[in-house]
Amino acid sequence: MGKKPIGRLHVLTDFYFQQRYGHAELARLVIAGGADTVQFRQKFGGIRHKLYEARRTAAVCKEAGVPLIIDDHIDIALAVEADGVHLGQEDFPVAEARRILGPDFIIGATATTVEQAVEAWRAGADYIGFGPVFPTSSKANPASVKGIEGLRQVCEAVPIPVIAIAGITVQRVRPVLEAGAYGVAVMTAITTAPDPRAATAQFRLEIESVLRALPETPRT
Repeated sequence: MGKKPIGRLHVLTDFYFQQRYGHAELARLVIAGGADTVQFRQKFGGIRHKLYEARRTAAVCKEAGVPLIIDDHIDIALAVEADGVHLGQEDFPVAEARRILGPDFIIGATATTVEQAVEAWRAGADYIGFGPVFPTSSKANPASVKGIEGLRQVCEAVPIPVIAIAGITVQRVRPVLEAGAYGVAVMTAITTAPDPRAATAQFRLEIESVLRALPETPRT
């Protein structure tokens, strides 16, 4: 089948900061709004519950033709036939994940420094999730805020897409993309919005508006 392209707008599903929608329903809403990548994020609960929710979310994404990335768990990613996995610094090593998952699986890696980003790229990551670019409340113990300059340094250091994470709002899309980020990862600004579909559409429109004004990037 081949590896699917890295999206510009990664929306993370969530059932911790909001309880109105399950993962699958959120996926359906944000895809309708223009998300081109869905990341399943479930930090609590047992593995069987995560597997059940991930499988339902995978069905929605498969029907829509939108890549599904599983946060943290390569076992769940394999079980539900997801398109990729996103690994944090304390998760399964990128090199080992690549060996197990093969060349056609998307592997994203979180980095908080240039050194971590370069290491993940060399280990076989397809994209870097870099941050926190801005302050965030979605992590219990977030790293220090890196800011736009920190983001720019990472974008210049690796030849793969860099996805800006943490504290991303519609108003922050422009400076993030202008700094060299390939795209953004968004959770609470969309999942806790009164209308997640409309909120996603706002992000999509802003991304497209900014990209039209920027030189084309060779990163895919």
